[in-house]
Amino acid sequence: MSFLTVGHRGVMGVEPENTLRSFRRAEQAGMDQIELDLHLSKDGALIVMHDADVDRTTDGSGMIRDLTLEEIRALDAGRGERVPVFEEVLDAVDRPLQAEIKDVAAARVLAGVLRERGVQDRVSVLSFHDEALAEIHTLLPGVRTVLVASDLGPHIVPRAQAVGARLVSLDLTQLNLDTVRRCHAAGIDVMAWSVNSARDWALVRALGLDGAATDLPEEPAA
Repeated sequence: MSFLTVGHRGVMGVEPENTLRSFRRAEQAGMDQIELDLHLSKDGALIVMHDADVDRTTDGSGMIRDLTLEEIRALDAGRGERVPVFEEVLDAVDRPLQAEIKDVAAARVLAGVLRERGVQDRVSVLSFHDEALAEIHTLLPGVRTVLVASDLGPHIVPRAQAVGARLVSLDLTQLNLDTVRRCHAAGIDVMAWSVNSARDWALVRALGLDGAATDLPEEPAA
């Protein structure tokens, strides 16, 4: 594949993360894909938020799983933005999406939305949770799955293979050339997160990576 530049939670370095404002800004900046995070609300809505609680990124408090969509809708996610649901992001931007499952229970709901909306080709499903990716791979075998990991031991390749992932998204601070070579030898592409400084981008190039997730709308000058 050609090098993939991914907007991390939109462009969270300059806009409120995981909001429609941030996703639209990432699209305007020309990102190849846009990454977002998913949890389930108390009433089963696919809430776009990184943390398991709303405390850090909104003016509210509490666990997402304990709040209804209506309660979450009432919160300010920054600059007057509301917390979106996944379906709204599909409608708000045209770029391909990387949807990261944070709550394993969201896998089945996400699969249903992808099938219903006919967007299996537009959305890649990411997760740290092997079981979530395995469920997606079983329910929708054609959807691209991406294993996210910070522990890059020798098991990374068989883990990716077990969930049908042809791309892994790895912590740049933990990456080394041996890991990249092992993945590439197995036909698995490698992208890194989070890549924000000129030094980060230089390392991405030196390692021969296939993509990078960034918080910023423009790549720093080398």
